[in-house]
Formats: sequence, structure tokens, C-alpha cells
Amino acid sequence: MSDIKIVRAGIREAELIAIISRETFYDTYAAENTAANMAKFMTQQFGKAMLMQEVGAEGNHFFLAYQNEVLAGYLKLKESIHPQLAGETAIEISRIYVLKSFVGKSIGKALMQAAIDFAKENKKDWIWLIAWKENKRALEFYQKNGFEIFAESTFVLGDDLQFDWVLKRSIR
Repeated sequence: MSDIKIVRAGIREAELIAIISRETFYDTYAAENTAANMAKFMTQQFGKAMLMQEVGAEGNHFFLAYQNEVLAGYLKLKESIHPQLAGETAIEISRIYVLKSFVGKSIGKALMQAAIDFAKENKKDWIWLIAWKENKRALEFYQKNGFEIFAESTFVLGDDLQFDWVLKRSIR
């Protein structure tokens, strides 16, 4: 098995996180969306400068995944509670992004474990996330890792209103 290392990321890695964010988002969603909607989203809502500002912002926690010393993906956790978890302690998995060449090589599993460990260390009751209903591979991965659907959400990609599942997992 290849060596996977997860490290906490900070401001110095902001540009790297922005670049990998854009690359992995595009690789994951471009085939299922129009070029116009992807271009609009990438420009207006997923710009490099905007992504760089997220790193170091209060309530955001970033982790980089390396396999054999090569950057393979990252995790973004966000101090956020879904309205249906009000009164509980929770943290959101805002992103688990794995570079295309590392998909299927246990990077996602290692990042998921880092998220769960962080939630436990910070005494959270729940960990939750939002996933596009059409991303079957991601949904299977989350459910395999103990997440269950508990709500629905929407997301606008360019001009396209898309529908998502909201999933949660108990940390207790």
C-alpha cells in the first residue's frame, strides 16, 4: 500500500488549494454540465482569489493529502451546523477533493478519516455534508462511510439549479 500522509494546511498553501480546487471541481463536474454553466460558475463563484481567501478564514480547516510525497487531494472542514442539527455540535465536510489520477487509491478514505478524527478531537456530535444527487460515486462513498441522507438542498451551477442530498454521521 502506498504511503498516504495527511497534513494541516494554512495560508502558505492557499494558492495550491485554490489550484487543486478548480482542477478537481472541473474534472468532476464538467462532463455533466454545460460548458457555459461551468465557465460562469468557475469565474463568478469559484475564482482563484475567492478560494484563496477561504484558507485561514475563521471556522475553516484545511488538510492536504499526499501519496508518496505527491499532492493527491485535500479536505475542507467548516464550522457550520445544518438547521436540522440545531442544538447539536457539528462540523461540515465542505469539500473532499481528490485529483483525478489518485481516485480509487484510498485518498478519499484517508481524508474522511482525518475529518472524523478532527470532529472527535473537537467534541462534535455530528459531521455532515452536501452531495449532488447525480454524483453516484460520491454518494456511495459517503454511505459506505456511515453517512445517511437526512435533508435536501439546492445548488446553482452557472444558471442551472441543481438538487443535492444532505448527509450526516454521528460522531458519538
